[in-house]
Amino acid sequence: MKVNSLATLKFNLPVLILFLAFNINAQEIVIQGKVTDANSGDPIPFSNVTIKGTTVGTNTDFDGKYKIKLLKPADSIVASYIGYKSKRKKLSKALVQTIDFQLQEEVQNLQEVVIESGENPAFEILRRVVKNKDKNDNRQLSAYEYDSYSKTEVDIDKISDKFRQKKLMKKVAMVLDSIDRIVGEDGKAILPLFITEAVSRIYYRDNPSLKTEEVKNTKISGVGVEDGSLITQVVGSSFQEYNFYLNWLTILNKNFVSPIADGWRLYYKYDLLDSLYIGGDFCYRIDFFPRSKAELAFEGSMWITKEGYALRQIDATVGREANVNFIERLKIQQELKQYENGAWLPIKNRVLVDVSEVTKGSAGMLAKFYTSNRNFVLNKPKPTSFYEKRVQVAEEAQVNDDDKFWDSLRFEPLSATEKNVYKMIDTLKNIPVVKTYTEVFKALVDGYYDLGQIEVGSYLRTFAWNSIEGLRMQVGFKTNRHYSKKVTYSGFLAYGFKDAKPKFSLGAQYILNRKKWTTLTLKYSDDMVRLGVDEDILGSNPLFLTAARWGNFKRGYYFHEALGSFQKEFFKGFSQKVNLRYHTFDPATGYNFGHIQDPSDPGSKIIERYQFAEVAVESRYARDETFLQNGNERISVGPKKWPIITFRYTHGFKNVFGSDYEYNKLRLNIDKRFKLGPIGVGNLTVTGEKIFNTLPYPLLAVHLGNESPIYSPFTYNLMNFGEFISDQYVTVRYRQFLEGFLVNRLPLLKKLDWRLVGTTNLIFGDLSESNRNSISLYTQNRRRSSSTGYFTGKPYLEVGWGVENIFRFFRVDFVHRLTYLDTKTITYQEVNDQGVEVTKTDSYVPRKFGILFTVQFKL
Repeated sequence: MKVNSLATLKFNLPVLILFLAFNINAQEIVIQGKVTDANSGDPIPFSNVTIKGTTVGTNTDFDGKYKIKLLKPADSIVASYIGYKSKRKKLSKALVQTIDFQLQEEVQNLQEVVIESGENPAFEILRRVVKNKDKNDNRQLSAYEYDSYSKTEVDIDKISDKFRQKKLMKKVAMVLDSIDRIVGEDGKAILPLFITEAVSRIYYRDNPSLKTEEVKNTKISGVGVEDGSLITQVVGSSFQEYNFYLNWLTILNKNFVSPIADGWRLYYKYDLLDSLYIGGDFCYRIDFFPRSKAELAFEGSMWITKEGYALRQIDATVGREANVNFIERLKIQQELKQYENGAWLPIKNRVLVDVSEVTKGSAGMLAKFYTSNRNFVLNKPKPTSFYEKRVQVAEEAQVNDDDKFWDSLRFEPLSATEKNVYKMIDTLKNIPVVKTYTEVFKALVDGYYDLGQIEVGSYLRTFAWNSIEGLRMQVGFKTNRHYSKKVTYSGFLAYGFKDAKPKFSLGAQYILNRKKWTTLTLKYSDDMVRLGVDEDILGSNPLFLTAARWGNFKRGYYFHEALGSFQKEFFKGFSQKVNLRYHTFDPATGYNFGHIQDPSDPGSKIIERYQFAEVAVESRYARDETFLQNGNERISVGPKKWPIITFRYTHGFKNVFGSDYEYNKLRLNIDKRFKLGPIGVGNLTVTGEKIFNTLPYPLLAVHLGNESPIYSPFTYNLMNFGEFISDQYVTVRYRQFLEGFLVNRLPLLKKLDWRLVGTTNLIFGDLSESNRNSISLYTQNRRRSSSTGYFTGKPYLEVGWGVENIFRFFRVDFVHRLTYLDTKTITYQEVNDQGVEVTKTDSYVPRKFGILFTVQFKL
């Protein structure tokens, strides 16, 4: 027995040695690492990592990470992805190896997709994607909610040697010398400016379509960022959510066509490249390319599931060829997961916006956004009142910046690079020259210079010249949130050196409720203006208001005004405003507005100065308009698809504070923005008003003309100030922004990145017989009055076309006036300064054509 056992052992010993040697040599080798963009440092998800010379490989996950297991040593490993240069690295003999890749972007020509015979195999897949949209799109859910973690970082990149030599950059040289290792290896240096994190709960419901975000915690660090209240509202996930099942995606206020839009074949070329498993889902990889580089369309890859034909992953890029100002590259990466009822919801999003250098020798900017979502709850809608506010920020949102506290909140930890960014920003904020440049930049953007609790400005109004005041100097101020979060004081003091009259304004706005925006405003003004220039309407166009202070004033007047205004938002989209106003009217020397008190009496008194007191009740409804709060101000981001409807009733009181007239006015205004796909965006404004009483014509509807060379969308650009009045009218204004449509198809113009615009201004107006007869050609002492005109049965019409985006900032409009083109000649007798009656003739030649300019900032 022992002999047999020994013999068996001797026989099996060589086999055992061979077996052990084989297993030692076949021990598992693990290669892992991360693939990132060498320019931004961001992960490159879905990239290919393969062992050179073999079929062994994998794809990186959404965070750019990969892991490969080998049974025998290999020579090298290769990382590659569309739009990047492939990179190879040597492997060592270690059992566990960490090998990271940083891929350089590669400029490629638009790929041609050629199918030798038959139909492109990607087409049938895309048809099924469109057919199954209703099942896969999360909008089919009655409601959903989820927790979201978001992260935003803004950096200066493309820091050239020339830029480093600038005075400001020399001051931060020590910081620059240390930031080269932020990206690392062969990555490019970046200078961090801003980083923020937010943890939110997102809520959405359908029918009606409503959305709100509860921002629970935020952490903000940035150069020039003193108050995170506004930033907190825009860094959450709700402003970084993109649904590719929509035909058009609105990004940076531009409309981009989705690669799975219903009309996909009109805009894209496709190439079916591969099939693979992603997290248990068998997927087709389809690459897509815009038919025209200049179109607002994407280039990239998407992965479509075989079962259900849903979008599983997408990597979409807009390159520098697209007609988007200052944007060198826009990249969106998204990973989706299927939940109950078949709907696919995004679990991770990454957006990169690469801003180009404005001028040669300057630097660029890099904005990076990341969101991660979890804890989804589906089909449990909340009451509509819950969604009243688009963004709700918890009072304690910015209370705790402790690192350990935030480590417990993050869905995944910060990288070493991101931790370094926080440190560098803290260093930059304390460099004196950086603080100075930041303050100057903020003053240029806001128009006011910040002195702490008080801001001084607006610098646009500092001085002006006109025929009544001569040189006008003005200085103004307003308090901010540092002074009080409950009240804002504002005002100005001005002086005209020709009329030698001081002017001033003082006001206070009390914020009674921030959640349901409620304010009380009190204001008193003593000033001089042109007839027809309404600062309430033109407040969003400060350049035109500044230009309106210059030049020859034909219808200027002095006034005293006391205003009280109460405004309250009752529910989402609906607000009510009540204004009480007392206003005096005193024509400037040489400009009189004669009003015949009783037209039926030849000897009736001609009134030139008067006063009025009125109350105006205004209702405004904007169903899906979004507001953000910036300190003590509220900013409208605009509506998505529904119109803004405003109705106002005004009643004037007689014998109240000495007022002279009783009257009633009704006014309705509708604003609507249209997304028109490939032909751009249209804006339509329709206004109607009815005035029921006989009044001096400055109290009627004085249609706002424009005698300046500055184009304004709120004025009739070839109409003079006070040229036409009405007591009942309907106006239609339409502006069509064609973006790159047509121009992108003309090779010579395409290089200029110009964009065409079209405008139409139309008025159907009338003036009652009683108001016509009350307009006097003369003043009480027989001097010529500053009379006006009215419509005579036909509409006023002006149309125009223009070119915007000239050198990125300038717009030129060519406007044609099509009606009321006849020269007006009036012969009259007037008593001159010596008391002698003389005959005079006035002629007015309408402007039939005009070229107007404006400066604007648009992407």
